[in-house]
Amino acid sequence: MRLTCDFLVIGSGIAGLSFALEAAERGEVIVVTKRGREESNTKYAQGGIAAVLDEADSFEAHVNDTIVAGAGLNHPRAVELTVRDAPARIAMLRNAGAKFDLAPGGVHADESSPSLNATQDLDLHLEGGHSARRIVHAGDMTGKEVERALVDAVNAKANIRVLEEHMAIDLITLAKYGGPEVCAGAYVLDVEQGKVVTVLARATVLATGGAGKVYLYTTNPDVATGDGIAMAFRAGAEVANMEFYQFHPTCLFHPKAKDFLISEALRGEGAILRRLDGTPFMKEFDGRAELAPRDIVARAIDHEMKRSGAEHVLLDITHKEPTFIKEHFPGIYAQCMRYGIDITREPIPVVPAAHYLCGGITTDLEGRTTIPGLWAIGECAHTGLHGANRLASNSLLEGMVFAHRAAGALSSVESSKPWPEVPEWDVGEAVPSDEAVVITQNWDELRRLMWNYVGIVRSDKRLRRAARRIALLQEEIAEYYWKYFVTRDLLELRNIATVAQLIVECAAARRESRGLHFTIDHRDTDPRMARDMVVKRGVPAHLGQAPERVS
Repeated sequence: MRLTCDFLVIGSGIAGLSFALEAAERGEVIVVTKRGREESNTKYAQGGIAAVLDEADSFEAHVNDTIVAGAGLNHPRAVELTVRDAPARIAMLRNAGAKFDLAPGGVHADESSPSLNATQDLDLHLEGGHSARRIVHAGDMTGKEVERALVDAVNAKANIRVLEEHMAIDLITLAKYGGPEVCAGAYVLDVEQGKVVTVLARATVLATGGAGKVYLYTTNPDVATGDGIAMAFRAGAEVANMEFYQFHPTCLFHPKAKDFLISEALRGEGAILRRLDGTPFMKEFDGRAELAPRDIVARAIDHEMKRSGAEHVLLDITHKEPTFIKEHFPGIYAQCMRYGIDITREPIPVVPAAHYLCGGITTDLEGRTTIPGLWAIGECAHTGLHGANRLASNSLLEGMVFAHRAAGALSSVESSKPWPEVPEWDVGEAVPSDEAVVITQNWDELRRLMWNYVGIVRSDKRLRRAARRIALLQEEIAEYYWKYFVTRDLLELRNIATVAQLIVECAAARRESRGLHFTIDHRDTDPRMARDMVVKRGVPAHLGQAPERVS
């Protein structure tokens, strides 16, 4: 089966859907999403979206906060344009129907105000690393509200076709078939039918989100398996800064809880991190205490757990009025109550967990990758915005800003050229699998070794051990891949193994500690390494050019 479109979008989070809505004004769009259209990292984002909307705040302050968090690796041009476009992106979401928490006297967009500007009528939160209140939010379930609004808008577009329960297998590059080095679409697995569809497109946009499932403990949903990064790398695209994986400091620690994030916003509103005996500890690590950037807070918690042997630490907001807690954090309050934890009366047991990837597929400031015809936006892309550590609530913002810029750059597509001749998917001699236990075994082993050897604190020895074992696992996965029919589980395993390889390779090559990458063998930051770590198929990880300065 073959499908054609002007724009193929792989992923249905904030980046993919934002792009699809704009691109639909210029052509036919197919959105591929491997589960339901609303299932993405975006849906689970609690904290909010950073934007300068208050007269007491400034673009310069937001830029500076982002660069301070990024530990010298941000690309200032990317930071500047992202920060300055933020108010317009908030306005876009509100006009699309997203309802954020309002300050007294604020109004929501409706039929009487079809073109609502992002004036300061919103309730703004403060989060760690920010010097002002600038976090737009919808309670503590901002991502869910944003995803709802975008899905509703996409559903209303006749020329956007969403293929649910479909997973991209690999990109189609014409160089494989004697043509130019151009991406022309992707081979896509129809999960329910077990058949592979050939999708050809004038432009292919990767918006597949992050890769948290490469680690044993993560705040990410099951879909976050680094699919876009792995496919782009296999196709020959450049990837950068994979060593910078952000561990969120506070994930709910409970035997029955799965991947539940305790938002940064709690600490922004005064929650205190405590040892199990009740003593606070963050001021011993940083003068900003609970408002220090996430990498510092995560390492402090990791240190306290290892020092004491405790399985978790405590996050305490009980000094706030119960009404305040319930109104500001209704989702967290309700979820914790499900597990018998009343956060108005007792502290929350928390541990760090893999949360956000600051590296990804190298792009320019409009989303172009190093392969013509292939674009990347959102968490799977490396734009240079985050540097060595993401500032809280800049992630949803990045997805929208670069979706908008990519859509603008693709404002005219060449629709008259004939479609290239590419072969249909060839199953070869593959047969149905009779030993799926190989997938579950390798999945568990890979994620555990990444947690133990390539986690918050690293060493040269741990990275060498991880590299050897990942190489062996990849051999087993490749053997299985060619022998049996592809399934979603197999493809996800194949992709997280590729992502694990890239993280380890970049981490081993960065012989310093910077931002999210901390190694006990190279504890200091080396000014000579203030460059992106880039890697490409067949080319070992190496330092690239220094980040471009603002002109």
